[in-house]
Amino acid sequence: MAKELVIYCDESLSKGTYFGDFYGGVIISSENLESVESTLENAKSTLGLTGEMKWNKISATDFERYIEFISIFFGFIKDGTVKARIQFTPRAHQIDINTVPQKNRDVKFFLLYYQFIKWAFGLKHSSTSESPTRVRIYFDELPDSQAKCVEFKDYICRIPSTQDYSNSGIFITPNDLYEVDSKKHILLQCIDIVLGSMQFRLNDQHKAKPEGQKRRGKKTVAKEKVYKHINSQIRDIYPNFNIGKSTSDQGDVTNRWHHPYRHWEFIPNGGVYDETATKAANRK
Repeated sequence: MAKELVIYCDESLSKGTYFGDFYGGVIISSENLESVESTLENAKSTLGLTGEMKWNKISATDFERYIEFISIFFGFIKDGTVKARIQFTPRAHQIDINTVPQKNRDVKFFLLYYQFIKWAFGLKHSSTSESPTRVRIYFDELPDSQAKCVEFKDYICRIPSTQDYSNSGIFITPNDLYEVDSKKHILLQCIDIVLGSMQFRLNDQHKAKPEGQKRRGKKTVAKEKVYKHINSQIRDIYPNFNIGKSTSDQGDVTNRWHHPYRHWEFIPNGGVYDETATKAANRK
């Protein structure tokens, strides 16, 4: 029987001050899924985190409980049970919209999502044709027309048949792709928190102050504390981790599969570099 991998995916913030088009996901073997979800659900209940956990819900009254919860989640990442991936694009590397066909402008969201699924997890290195692997993918509800969503899923199913995936042993069928409500899936809530923390810090939202105020709001301060804890968890794995750059594969491309946590700074081909959209330019 083929082994089975399960991916949960989310997306956040298409346009930020410095970075946008954030995508995130976790991947786990189906044999571990039930026990991991049960542990996380029990932790959430014990900590009194009711309803759906989301980055935007973190406040001064519950940030410590979010920190405790995220430590449990990262425990699964550190031991390799769960792998997490984050993708984002710097605004400084922009595509001249006039050079992009209209049909591609309309489906940019899906084109980037396709790249994320195809490359971010290192799926092509996870198995071989002698050891086939089925992949199930759960997307947080996709924000577009049914027709575009169907076309997108068709392209996802075709990933294993591309030349890049020859002899990979990966297969994805239409019945393996789902759109789900994140309220019902604890791993999607985990990804929302990590993804939110990264777009928060990379876009300098931790510095934001309410209009007319000299100090940051309590919610901003609370979120920064959660981000710092998440960053510390990642640095337990990679001591010199740079959240704004692609994680090195350390000279071995198969590490794109083996690494427990990775970032991908997606820089599109044909982009026009705009220095004014960098943090360095805005510090001057």
